[in-house]
Amino acid sequence: MPTGSVKLQSIKQLGQENHSYEVSDEGNVLFFNFRFATCKDILMMVVGCLCALLHGSAQPLMLLVFGLLTDAFIEYDIELQELSDDRKECVNNTIQWKKNYTAAYNLSALLDIEYEMMMFAFYYAGIGAAVFLLGYLQISLWVTAAAKQIQLIRKLYFSKVMRMEIGWFDCTSVGELNTRMSDDINKINDAIADQVSIFVQRFTTFVCGFCVGFVKGWKLTLVIIAATSLLLSINLLTGMELQAYAKAGSVADEVLSSIRTVAAFGGEKKEVQRYDRNLVSAQRWGIRKGLIVGFFTGFMWLVIFLCYGLAFWYGSSLVVDTKEYTPGTLLQVFFGVLIAAMNLGQASPCLEAFASGRGAATIIFETIDREPEIDCLSEAGYKLDRVKGDIEFHNVTFHYPSRPEVKILDQLNVVVKSGETTAFVGSSGAGKSTAIQLIQRFYDPKEGMVTLDGHDIRGLNIQWLRSLIGIVEQEPVLFATTIAENIRYGRPGVSDKDIITAAKEANAYNFIMDLPQKFDTLVGEGGGQMSGGQKQRIAIARALVRNPRILLLDMATSALDNESEAVVQAALDKVRMGRTTISIAHRLSTIKNADVIVGFEHGQAVERGKHNELLERKGVYFTLVTLQSQGDKALNEKARQSRSSPLGMTKSTLLQSKCFERLMHNAFLEEDDELVEPASAARILKYNTPEWPYMLFGSIGAAINGGVNPVYSLLFSQILATFSVQDPVAQRKEINSICLFFVVVGIVSFFTQLLQGYAFSKSGELLTRRLRRLGFQAMLGQEVGWFDDHRNSPGALTTRLATDASQVQGATGSQIGMIVNSLANIGVALIISFYFSWKLTLLILCFLPFIALSSGFQASMLTGFAKQDKEAMEAAGQISGEALNNIRTIAGLGKEKTFVEMYEAQLDAPYQAALKKANVYGACYGFSQCIIFLTNSGSYRFGGYLVQKEGLHFSLVFRVISAIVTSGTALGRASSYTPDYAKAKISAARFFQLLDRVPQISVYNDKGEKWDNFQGNIDFIDCKFTYPSRPDIQVLNGLNVSVKPGQTLAFVGSSGCGKSTSVQLLERFYDPNHGKVLIDGHDTTRVNVSFLRSKIGIVSQEPILFDCSIAENIKYGDNLREISMNEVISAAKKAQLHDFVMALPEKYDTNVGSQGSQLSRGQKQRIAIARAIIRDPKILLLDEATSALDTESEKTVQEALDKARQGRTCIVIAHRLSTIQNSDIIAVMSRGIVIEKGAHDQLMALKGAYYKLVTTGAPIS
Repeated sequence: MPTGSVKLQSIKQLGQENHSYEVSDEGNVLFFNFRFATCKDILMMVVGCLCALLHGSAQPLMLLVFGLLTDAFIEYDIELQELSDDRKECVNNTIQWKKNYTAAYNLSALLDIEYEMMMFAFYYAGIGAAVFLLGYLQISLWVTAAAKQIQLIRKLYFSKVMRMEIGWFDCTSVGELNTRMSDDINKINDAIADQVSIFVQRFTTFVCGFCVGFVKGWKLTLVIIAATSLLLSINLLTGMELQAYAKAGSVADEVLSSIRTVAAFGGEKKEVQRYDRNLVSAQRWGIRKGLIVGFFTGFMWLVIFLCYGLAFWYGSSLVVDTKEYTPGTLLQVFFGVLIAAMNLGQASPCLEAFASGRGAATIIFETIDREPEIDCLSEAGYKLDRVKGDIEFHNVTFHYPSRPEVKILDQLNVVVKSGETTAFVGSSGAGKSTAIQLIQRFYDPKEGMVTLDGHDIRGLNIQWLRSLIGIVEQEPVLFATTIAENIRYGRPGVSDKDIITAAKEANAYNFIMDLPQKFDTLVGEGGGQMSGGQKQRIAIARALVRNPRILLLDMATSALDNESEAVVQAALDKVRMGRTTISIAHRLSTIKNADVIVGFEHGQAVERGKHNELLERKGVYFTLVTLQSQGDKALNEKARQSRSSPLGMTKSTLLQSKCFERLMHNAFLEEDDELVEPASAARILKYNTPEWPYMLFGSIGAAINGGVNPVYSLLFSQILATFSVQDPVAQRKEINSICLFFVVVGIVSFFTQLLQGYAFSKSGELLTRRLRRLGFQAMLGQEVGWFDDHRNSPGALTTRLATDASQVQGATGSQIGMIVNSLANIGVALIISFYFSWKLTLLILCFLPFIALSSGFQASMLTGFAKQDKEAMEAAGQISGEALNNIRTIAGLGKEKTFVEMYEAQLDAPYQAALKKANVYGACYGFSQCIIFLTNSGSYRFGGYLVQKEGLHFSLVFRVISAIVTSGTALGRASSYTPDYAKAKISAARFFQLLDRVPQISVYNDKGEKWDNFQGNIDFIDCKFTYPSRPDIQVLNGLNVSVKPGQTLAFVGSSGCGKSTSVQLLERFYDPNHGKVLIDGHDTTRVNVSFLRSKIGIVSQEPILFDCSIAENIKYGDNLREISMNEVISAAKKAQLHDFVMALPEKYDTNVGSQGSQLSRGQKQRIAIARAIIRDPKILLLDEATSALDTESEKTVQEALDKARQGRTCIVIAHRLSTIQNSDIIAVMSRGIVIEKGAHDQLMALKGAYYKLVTTGAPIS
């Protein structure tokens, strides 16, 4: 190995903790990737290497035979010429002068050329057979050995991942782990399987080829080496390719990430132009790259032809003038060096595979070597004899490892007494769920400790501790198996009787018995076949079957509708008896009857007591109760039995993230299986029609390039013919002219390669740019809801623009070039061969399909196998995916071992498939390597016959054979290009899908109503709405509210009650599912989108600025006209911004940084206000415009807003009541409907929800 051995930094003597197999002591200096090889594997790999060594020496061996064969032909030809001299005759196989000449001295015996060729044919066939066998062995042994090691690596990796603490999963995304388990381990496989043996084989050929050259003729070898060293310089230069698309990519990313801002200000067309401007550099670079590649390919061919010329010219002088070499030696040396150089080039891709394999292995082995901080499978720790169930938090401080800067718990002190029910309440993010996770020991506190009956839980055995705890979560996770199995996960080996008891206790028994298959009903992936209430009750049964001492209920009923809630709640009340129970809930109805209620705020327990005591304290609990009871009343008045979400959607973020993970997981599966029909080549070409002249010239270049290969065989055979010419002067002259001809061919080849490279890259890059622009334009034209789908996240879309668009060109220019090239190659070859000897040509044509097949075969073999591997790994992948997605549930149930065992059981199928693949692949490889030897064997044997019996000139034998064999390899090369083509067609199809999608709310179309005297009269009539990405959560529940022109409407309410949503409906980012939004009496769904948005200005809580100057950001407010600097300044003055800008060194040209990162929040906010003012909107939307500011800036910004509001219809959303007291209408929202509305004084007089909020001064968030 040229790479040398690698000293591993830390090999844990593997197997020490799990004693799965022996490890020798000197195991720490190994070639990195073979850590897990057993002795048997090592033996297989060594034998495989030996076979590869022998196989590698076969090609140079063949050269020795080839040299002798050439000499025999030339000798025979010279003798024929002797005989054609009428002064000589042949007697008993000896050429003599005729009698009447002076002396009768013998010349030499006439060769029996047919017999000689017979011998050579046997040599060839023998070498061919050996090559087949060696090729088969080297591949199958290595692949088999690799399969065993990979299986072991997969097992170790998965079992290690399952032992990691939860904090590790927070920092490592599940998607990443899934790719590691598939792709990275496959990369290791590539690096330690067939690639090693192929590398050894090619390297051996390289060494042996040079040896043949030096042994047979060192002078010529040195001359050729000097010339070919020019070729090495090329490879270096092509490696210097740059990435110029980055700039345009960052524009796309910025725009797609802030799509709502772009839509609100109608900046779509402007952004498309900005993107297109940035594409120019990428296009230029692509064309330059094509030129460079064309230049170097041309240069390479030029050098090769010059080498041929030089070698034959110098070599022939050694043969003819100094008689040092025979013609055969000349060929041996020349081809020896050539083969050596070629194989060195072919060996380099293997090094790439090694490198990427080692990179992947580093990551995988790092995980395998990592010791989990909380090892769930360890045997260590105490198990208490009896458990009372007192839990206490002592000064616990904690932050999540993934967000170390956010303190979640801050010196938390809580006592939970055994046998009592303690409720944790508080706003979201106060640390309630975190406290529960610490009790399960998913994390360890940074300071302080959690104790169970006075014992620090860090000293207890983890599996034992978790077996005491039953947990029911907000979004219970069920596994894809039967109901009974899901309940059995709670406690291994539980009897059916216990399962039924648990189901009865959880109020689940009746609905289970109503199902056709009862307890054997499958719940589907993630429990998808069950309703929320059913899932919840199965989860409760699962928790109960453990017979837990401690029951943790984390919002166990929040995701349910009222009916199921009552049932589940009843079940919970039944099972709480006699257990230590901690319940987190937002619905206060579920907590009222708890023994103790603990109020959380900012990671501390700020109050504790019973329901009535806490109401008198007017603290956290009070605020929550007030808002909620009002919301409940209003809802009950409307008597809506619709599924409503708990107190707005405070917890929905968590819920969302959990749903989201599930969705993500399912969608990842969809994404791959989302079968797009490959696009038709015709449609792709249609996008490329403007470039037809380039494609025409490119094709001409390609055709000439294709013809060059066969021309080479003409010249080559012509040279051999000259060696049998007797007259020295004529011989010299002929040699010189042929060498010159080589030079001419080289120069032509150089120019045509250049032409082909430039023309096709130009047409391809223009196509890529056109597609990128169209794609980006199509993306910006989609409705906002489309971007909520995680498959259309900014990251995914930008990669689509970057990769899909550039892959499409693989289906046009270069592909056409390749086809034309191959056709020309084969055409010219066949014409030459048939012209010179049709009989021999027909014989070789029988071999041609095999030659072409063998090279195409390998390509398709590998892709076919990759697909099979993927299918085989699918079952295992499903288990690992399910396990990683639900790691918290599995850890809570202590089921890690079960999943590891299930995974290992699934690994057998891929392993068997790999063994089968080893044999098939080995045989194919052997065949593809030996076919060329067999072809030569047959052709030269038949050639010998034709030369002897039909007087064919021997040079024609070489001419025909080399012409067809080179064209055969060209055929194979063309067929190996097809994967790119297929990829291109799929990329194109994905692209066309995007271009063809018709958005539900279209910005680009001019249809829709427009009217002149736009007033700004707004009415929401019974609007109901759910976000398309979360159809199960009703956000608006029948919103009714109206604003007259010039009035200010303020929305107040807890977060998630639908305030911002109503603003988005007004902007027409979404359309309501029911009811309508009217503006000046026009239904918004019928109004022209860009007209509507041009009348609305918006300032949001976190304003998004673009990475350009302050002036440009302000001008962004109106993209329909050119805006003068004076307007910008007057808008800035209105927004209290002007003075601050003038104080900056570059004034209005100051760049705000990406996302406005160079400015403070107050400054960004004022720029956003100026941007809204400049479009002179009739309607102004202020979405918590001042909430993120400190008091000082708030004042300034508030003044600016008050100025901006004059004479406009205004909708304000605010959390601070001080900011909205002077509004014309204040609407208090809860759960997606308005529960009170009126002016400040009216609402105060009502003494309802608003009054309580104002008087207690409680925050509304």
